[in-house]
Amino acid sequence: MTSEVSSIAVVAHELKTPLCILRQLALSIDSADEKSFKKARAQMIQTSERALRQVNDLTKVARLEDGLFELEAVPVRAVCNEVTAELRELFRENHRDINWKYTNKSRLVLANRDMLYSVIYNFCSNAMHYSDVNTKATIMVRDKKGKVEILVRDFGPALPTKIWKEMKYGFINEPTSVAMRPGSSGLGLYIASKFSKYMNGEVSAIRHRDGTSFSLILPISNQMSMFEV
Repeated sequence: MTSEVSSIAVVAHELKTPLCILRQLALSIDSADEKSFKKARAQMIQTSERALRQVNDLTKVARLEDGLFELEAVPVRAVCNEVTAELRELFRENHRDINWKYTNKSRLVLANRDMLYSVIYNFCSNAMHYSDVNTKATIMVRDKKGKVEILVRDFGPALPTKIWKEMKYGFINEPTSVAMRPGSSGLGLYIASKFSKYMNGEVSAIRHRDGTSFSLILPISNQMSMFEV
């Protein structure tokens, strides 16, 4: 299988998954009571929104070379809070939880807010599959060598060497399935890699004996902002 065909297969598989979930939820509605109906409806909305996010991100990836996406001063903690707020219900439904730890003194980074949101969202969404009551996923924001690092720690199986090496050197060239990590989004890591490069960021992965940390390092913005938190 050629690299291009393999990449298309990965994208098709990841976009097929939410459609299958939506179909199953739709079929369950016919026999559902009011409580079950409301739950299924909420799940359908969440699933469709996540699928639309992926499609929108892929559309942006295709247009990155046009340079149409503005970089500006972005309050990194606020974006992290927005991501965790959106994913909190998904974590809860899967009996998972996520902690956060912010120690950064530099509150603003130079980034595109939507792209930054997507990178953090993809890292956290992957981590959701690999946490439990004893090993909660963690999102950290900290200063690092004159920049700001956003790091998401999970406790899943080892990241395949090929993907780890690509992320170690800062770039995933194509969507790749993540062997040994069912539920992880190779497409999400590819999107995160492309967005990070556009924002002049550094994306990487750190392998631990009991999991992986996905990291994004961005330049600091010295611009003042009324939204800085």
